[in-house]
Amino acid sequence: MTTPDTNADTAPDTSKVDPKLLEILVCPVTKGPLVYDAAAQELISKQAGLAYPIRDGIPIMLADEARELDADGA
Repeated sequence: MTTPDTNADTAPDTSKVDPKLLEILVCPVTKGPLVYDAAAQELISKQAGLAYPIRDGIPIMLADEARELDADGA
């Protein structure tokens, strides 16, 4: 017999990023705007051609951790 996971309903959703944080973040390379891609959990800098990962709701704003965007921007 298995017991239900009682923490599943009360655990905070760490995949969401604070909207106020998204308003003030800029690309560390270009200092330009970022676009939030909720599906991919990334912040996209079109100017730099980089996608910064979001892990556990925390944006990782390091160029070394960013993924280079393809030529088509995806």
